[in-house]
Amino acid sequence: MTAAMTTTVPGGPVAAELPFFVYGTLLPGEPNHDLFLRGRTAGERPAVLPRALLYDGPGYPYAIDGHGRVHGTLLVAAPGVYGELLGLLDHLEEFLGPGHPRNLYERVVREIELPYGGERPAEREPPAEREPPVERERPAWEDAPAEEEQPGAGETVRAWVYLAATAVTRSLRTGGVLIPEGRWVTGRTPGGPDTP
Repeated sequence: MTAAMTTTVPGGPVAAELPFFVYGTLLPGEPNHDLFLRGRTAGERPAVLPRALLYDGPGYPYAIDGHGRVHGTLLVAAPGVYGELLGLLDHLEEFLGPGHPRNLYERVVREIELPYGGERPAEREPPAEREPPVERERPAWEDAPAEEEQPGAGETVRAWVYLAATAVTRSLRTGGVLIPEGRWVTGRTPGGPDTP
């Protein structure tokens, strides 16, 4: 475990209502997103976990500390459901308490990068009726590299992340399948198990 790690015991008092960073079956469009998150979030946006690696698992991924980046989504709990959501996610991720020997994942606090402040104006739908464009000076963001090419382009926030527990991490480092681009895709391993 690292010094930067902070956890709370499941069912115990909540230290801070931090957002959650998800990177696997809880992503929008994945089956666990609807099962566990529908109606329980007030906001979701793309985000990146720096200094981490992503490994393929049996139907779901594992993130561990490392020299890479994991792409996912930052979730903010809806008002009044934070404790419920925290308990559901702890149960799903098999987090029994900080350092518990039967943990599948550890819930830890990490700095999460939010690429840019939000939607780029060029990505908006143009109005139905519009006058011809006028020559203008190009804003700097139009020439900026894409999010994937510009680490740390936006702000950072502290969030809960479920990282593989110690025993799982050891196993992944010695024989796991690394996902080099750090993006979870359902059914990514040809011939491997599909995600539920």
